[in-house]
Amino acid sequence: MRAVVGLGNPGPAYAATRHNLGFWVLERLLGGSWERKVFPWAEVFRKGDAFLVRPLTFMNLSGQAVAEFSRKFQVPPDSLLIVYDDVDLPLGEVRLRPSGGAGTHRGMRSVLSALGTEEVPRLRVGIGPPPPDVDLAQFVLSPPKPEEVPILAEACDFAAELAKIFLEKGLPTALDAFSRRKPARPV
Repeated sequence: MRAVVGLGNPGPAYAATRHNLGFWVLERLLGGSWERKVFPWAEVFRKGDAFLVRPLTFMNLSGQAVAEFSRKFQVPPDSLLIVYDDVDLPLGEVRLRPSGGAGTHRGMRSVLSALGTEEVPRLRVGIGPPPPDVDLAQFVLSPPKPEEVPILAEACDFAAELAKIFLEKGLPTALDAFSRRKPARPV
């Protein structure tokens, strides 16, 4: 069993924000016949042994939902792929890694803390750093500029392709696909 967990904030007020790119990627995977169940902590979509998880906790508490999902469905941390936005990556850059720290991302920090390990695969979509005069929280909780939307859409498309490969064939195959094809980022 494998699961892709998209990180974001619940509710329509946050849907179009940079911080919800994990949810944007999940939306691209939801076509077809997924069985949907809603728990107090997450929406869980299931198709056979594959899961998509949208936490209903706020970003900085994502670990609570991820740990509850992992426990309830007996999916170990190394079979989870956590998808999230990253200010430490240039706009539109996608990175797939098998493990590591959380960097500056509080949602991922919460996940790693709740699971008790850094051996959690992650798929990051770069949103770039905030402008010097903009607070980090304000930046991630705001919608991208119109000219950034196509770049982020392309990055989310690529991230969804990698997430689908992860679900169907596992992390090594997804890492191979990632290393062979990185999307061209507009300059």
